[in-house]
Amino acid sequence: MLTPMTPLPAPAALQHSQTTPASSAGGDASGPSVAIIGAGPAGLTAAYVLSKSKATVTVLEADPELVGGISRTVEYKSPAAGGKGFRFDIGGHRFFSKSREVEDLWSELLGDDMLVRPRSSRILYGGKFYSYPLKAAEALNNLGIFEAARCVASYAYARLFPVANPRSFEDWVSNQFGRRLFGIFFKTYTEKVWGMSCKEISADWAAQRIKGLSLSTAIWNALFPPREQKDRSKQIKTLIGSFRYPRLGPGMMWDAAARKTREQGGDVRLGCRVTGLEKLPADRGWRVDFTDSTGRPDAIEAEHVISSAPLRELVHGLSPAPPAEVLAAAKALKYRDFLTVALIVRPSLSFDDNWIYIHEPGVKVGRVQNFRSWSPELVPDPALACYGLEYFCFEGDGLWILSDADLVKLAGRELVQLGLAKEGDVLDGHVVRQPKAYPVYDDDYARHVSTIRRGLEQGYAGLHLVGRNGMHKYNNQDHAMMTALLTARNILAGEQRYDVWDVNQDAEYHEAGDRGAVAASGERQVPQRLAAQ
Repeated sequence: MLTPMTPLPAPAALQHSQTTPASSAGGDASGPSVAIIGAGPAGLTAAYVLSKSKATVTVLEADPELVGGISRTVEYKSPAAGGKGFRFDIGGHRFFSKSREVEDLWSELLGDDMLVRPRSSRILYGGKFYSYPLKAAEALNNLGIFEAARCVASYAYARLFPVANPRSFEDWVSNQFGRRLFGIFFKTYTEKVWGMSCKEISADWAAQRIKGLSLSTAIWNALFPPREQKDRSKQIKTLIGSFRYPRLGPGMMWDAAARKTREQGGDVRLGCRVTGLEKLPADRGWRVDFTDSTGRPDAIEAEHVISSAPLRELVHGLSPAPPAEVLAAAKALKYRDFLTVALIVRPSLSFDDNWIYIHEPGVKVGRVQNFRSWSPELVPDPALACYGLEYFCFEGDGLWILSDADLVKLAGRELVQLGLAKEGDVLDGHVVRQPKAYPVYDDDYARHVSTIRRGLEQGYAGLHLVGRNGMHKYNNQDHAMMTALLTARNILAGEQRYDVWDVNQDAEYHEAGDRGAVAASGERQVPQRLAAQ
């Protein structure tokens, strides 16, 4: 995805320049011409697959140096560590999918550079650590007998008297776990991430992300461990115990995808910020206006456009302009922004988790990552550690506008306050700001996205939306890739054989199940072909 992308100006404000046909991008491509906005996982997956099939591909990425979007890897050469280069992830990206095709594509791109890493995540609340996913016996023991009794009573009440037709995240989770456990293990962290009350977040997102986890089943299994079942399809699914991860971070995957796309004749251009998108008359395709890496206006034409750019900005940059209700729906979409403060630490205290979820209300940090636990090669000095403290915010708010130096001080202070480091352990720090990291899922987002979909499907043939921001949908990396894979197939086939909006529509919890598993009975892992008309 574009990283970052400024709002696209209205079509009247566009200053057209000399148009470059997409076919001039190079190679001996003979298939359809495709312009791709954004070099994140979705954009580069589409580019790699299409260029492999001899389509003419041009990728436009706003970042002047890095591909991968929010899945890129940043390298920081720390003066306090003798100029050594520390690599870190923006948000943490486990490479795990229930789609065999996605798993195979990762292997095809990186091969032996994909490591298998143990999964370890915990929750920090009230000065105590809780396994994630929650283990009922451990959680109730940590809470103490009286608080545990309150939680069980609250759960029983919720099962007897659930909220009818829950619309909000709070109502849905409270129905599943009781309001007491909701307040301890869901409310604080969720509101840090989204910057709004859990009463405002839609229930359908909760159902999608937490589906299949049952407190009563967890408690029963803790007290009476189930015997191993021979039929694995009947076993209760649990979160994965391991995942794959590129040796030098997720950016390594997308660097490889960009390189191989170029080797296949595709064109991946960095520092190119899209400024407008015009549907050409007489079904002649599309014109994409952008500024190149020098700031000079430029444009390309293509039969198809694949966009992973934020949906709100894309809609307002279209020409001819969509109907008023589509523009209004796009304007109403919201985004949550994100800061990573990477601290170089001499660890007098240590932990092995990939990340720790911070449910403490007294600090601003939402999650702490330990980059050595992702891959030892991210941290070049065995005597040091690199921790990523993640802050969720809105662009322009108090956290966002703090100076880098103040953010490093805040992160160091909170790391000590949480008991994850001691005074004097922090040697250095580096800040990365990520605008539009997460689409916001308020009560109205689904209606707005539906309005936009209808408007675009009626008058903008050849425009394809993919990925998290492109579809304003909480897609994980593998889901984003699947939307791109299926879009590429539709383009190559010359017809819409797959509905990409079905990807991740009915998925269980995103880390449940077996890696690369084929669809179990009655469970759709990838969308089916559209029914013949």
